[in-house]
Amino acid sequence: MRTRLAAAALAVIVSCAGLARADDLKAFKLTIDGVVVDIDPGEDVDVTLPGGKTSKVRIDRNDFATFSGTTFSFVHPSNISITKSDLSDSITQYLMASALGTIVLVQEYDQMNPVSLNQLMLQEMTRESVQAGGTLTQEPTTRKLADGRELTGVKATVKTRTDSADFEIVGFGLADQGLLFITRIGDQDVATEKPLIDKFWENLKVKL
Repeated sequence: MRTRLAAAALAVIVSCAGLARADDLKAFKLTIDGVVVDIDPGEDVDVTLPGGKTSKVRIDRNDFATFSGTTFSFVHPSNISITKSDLSDSITQYLMASALGTIVLVQEYDQMNPVSLNQLMLQEMTRESVQAGGTLTQEPTTRKLADGRELTGVKATVKTRTDSADFEIVGFGLADQGLLFITRIGDQDVATEKPLIDKFWENLKVKL
């Protein structure tokens, strides 16, 4: 049984896909010597240039791309978009969500150190499942990045009668700025979705 979050994500993706088919829109706009061509990844298009020469162009999507915020960067599948939201004047949130409900969430704080917010974030992320009778277990955790920086926080599992999900919430901060990193993956999706989470942690860079 998928969570409501996964169902909502699937509904949005299906809706957007249907719209794209209806309007026959292309994903990219390519400009060559002033000639504009609409093109999809993997599509071959013949383009007539201003001098009369015809050339064949093609765009292929890389499997992964790097996303950068002001104070961090990470690698993600290129077919999954990152959504940016301004939660306040000093807090910016970046969300990557797969169709199955796997989540990578980054919150960027520029007026406070957010490391002490780990428990509050865990409560907010698991509130609905716990209120529905789910059991929450947790333990302290430390995540060491490739550059040697250590992020501290909490690792947790919330189990309901039908499924369970694993969360990791860790942070890094200075006196008046910092970052929170949150991941969520359902137990049914570990086989297919864990590589996405692993890629995030392996390539995460903090620029503070």
